[in-house]
Amino acid sequence: MLLDAKNGNVRFGGHDCDYISFGSGSEVLIMLPGVGDGFKTAKGVALPFSLMYRCFAKDFRVFVFSRRNRMLRGFTAKDMADDLAAIMDKLGLESAHVFGVSQGGMIAQQMAIRHPGKVKSLVLAVTAPCPNEVMKDSLETWLKMADKGDYKSIMLDTAERSYTGAYLERGRRLNNILALAKPKDYTRFRILCESCLEHDAYDDLDKISCPAFIIGAEGDKVLGGEASKEIAGRIPGSELFMYEGYSHGVYEQAKDFNGRVLEFLKRHK
Repeated sequence: MLLDAKNGNVRFGGHDCDYISFGSGSEVLIMLPGVGDGFKTAKGVALPFSLMYRCFAKDFRVFVFSRRNRMLRGFTAKDMADDLAAIMDKLGLESAHVFGVSQGGMIAQQMAIRHPGKVKSLVLAVTAPCPNEVMKDSLETWLKMADKGDYKSIMLDTAERSYTGAYLERGRRLNNILALAKPKDYTRFRILCESCLEHDAYDDLDKISCPAFIIGAEGDKVLGGEASKEIAGRIPGSELFMYEGYSHGVYEQAKDFNGRVLEFLKRHK
């Protein structure tokens, strides 16, 4: 079956993480989500996620990995990349194409720097090489809201910063509904936000030697559009595409987004 969507949990080095897999391709694609993983891991979402990203299913066996289920304060993007390398070893995944969105892109950067032999190609979407003023404003705002236990404000502010045009109203409505499922604890979300503010791969990006595709949005109100351009300027031979008229949620909003990613990945299989 083409999708063959499965939910899973993997134990490694005394830790564990939730993941999903789908697809029937001969090569492995690993997808890494953003800080939303702090509220909801990949647990149990194999079918809806595989339907959303089914365009990758024919050419790749796709894995979507959450962060480890238990993290201490001070856990970094470097630590998350090392976890991913250990998980790949545990599952017998020798190498993979790695596609990271937002904070997932920060982990993907560290993965390509620290474990280059495991990364065949790299897609970095709406992410950043290091903190900037736009990133600090968005993440510090969410951290203050988390301190107050104000999940609804986090969700609505995320919508305001992520979407544009008619899609913004849709995002407001959806996030308003999602805000009804208030989390019991904000510790995990806080750790992921803090790790973004500590991430700094700028000086090491020129060590990345695999094919790399950077996708950004000129109007990114979460991490800033210039961040994508900075990454492209630091990775030798990388490709860059900047969307006009979109913000951080371009990967959900732009209809041609997945097609652009797939075209790049197929060229580097």
